[in-house]
Amino acid sequence: MTLSSLTHYDVIVIGGGAAGLFCASQAAARGRQVALLEHNKEVGKKIEISGGGRCNFTNIHASAENYLSENPNFCKSALARYSPWDFISLVEQHNISYYEKKRGQQFCTGSSREIIKLLLEECFTHHVSLLTSCSVYEISKTDCFQVNTSQGILTSTSLVIATGGLSFAKLGATDLGYRIAKQFGLAITPLQPALVPLTFDALDATFCSNLAGVSLPVRVHQEEINFEESLLFTHRGLSGPAILQISSYWNREKELLFNLIPEVEKHTCLEQERSSSALLSNLLGRYLPKRFAEAWSERHGFSKPAQKYSDREFQKLLNLLHQWPMRFSGTEGYPKAEVTRGGVSTSELSSKTMESHRIAGLFFIGEVVDVTGWLGGYNFQWAWASAYAAAQAL
Repeated sequence: MTLSSLTHYDVIVIGGGAAGLFCASQAAARGRQVALLEHNKEVGKKIEISGGGRCNFTNIHASAENYLSENPNFCKSALARYSPWDFISLVEQHNISYYEKKRGQQFCTGSSREIIKLLLEECFTHHVSLLTSCSVYEISKTDCFQVNTSQGILTSTSLVIATGGLSFAKLGATDLGYRIAKQFGLAITPLQPALVPLTFDALDATFCSNLAGVSLPVRVHQEEINFEESLLFTHRGLSGPAILQISSYWNREKELLFNLIPEVEKHTCLEQERSSSALLSNLLGRYLPKRFAEAWSERHGFSKPAQKYSDREFQKLLNLLHQWPMRFSGTEGYPKAEVTRGGVSTSELSSKTMESHRIAGLFFIGEVVDVTGWLGGYNFQWAWASAYAAAQAL
């Protein structure tokens, strides 16, 4: 915690996550007196666990198509003005080694703590007053913003809300940002867990629990949206990148369709083995995890040798493998969700500056806003881009 004799600042930023830290440092770099308030003892707790501890800090392919929002065009301005390459340049300036895992995803070679260190160094270099273990009790505005905290009353000309969403309450996530928005009359779009495992009802859960730990590559569809990634069976349902991605679009009233053999070669091989005397489950076990092939064949009544099926029956099998329908009863909720979908309505904010149309000097950035990225570094890029957009207006 950095104490300061100041009680009035140009800018107060509430929330010491990715967006808050970056916004504070960028605003301070422009000569603003900035205080950053974080209610945890340490900043960056969600950064620390991200990417399996290596922080998937951006994705070089980030564009508006990778984000969900009531206004799909809202994020374009910020993303255009602070690109993935801009943050990569900052990473390189801090001599952090990184690598591309797949599909544009950039990870630290070492630890996610390196990104936290980068953000803190930027804050300290530009003299941000960092107050940790600082709870916010009440906010009001007259000529300026007045923030009543556990460390006293602070005032500022501008106030930036970077409090994140509801995911990972064990790391300190709260609804503070949404409460502040409502206090000042801003609309909130419906909130729900996103990038989250899906759960089955009791009947399917039995089938699922027997396969817990099994993983396989699939292509999953929800209407026109599809992702080709791996899925993972859990004791309660399905997880893995394919499920986390599609969960942001999931509609409980509709089935998800899974292509279990998305690779063309697998489809061709199966057709060529149409006359095989092997049990169908054994045949499928050559192309799918054995436990899954056996359980799937039993579930759908495919128990005979391949050559015993008529052409029509075999075609039915292939169709089911390509479009296996599954219904889900729910999600694992906020404790297992990577992010929160929904938030402060984009209709309330300037897409250029992230400032409220209603309240001069009040800004919302990062996850608290109704902009939700795909899995794979997109949400970090939104944090950097929205923080930068706000900082340039502070």
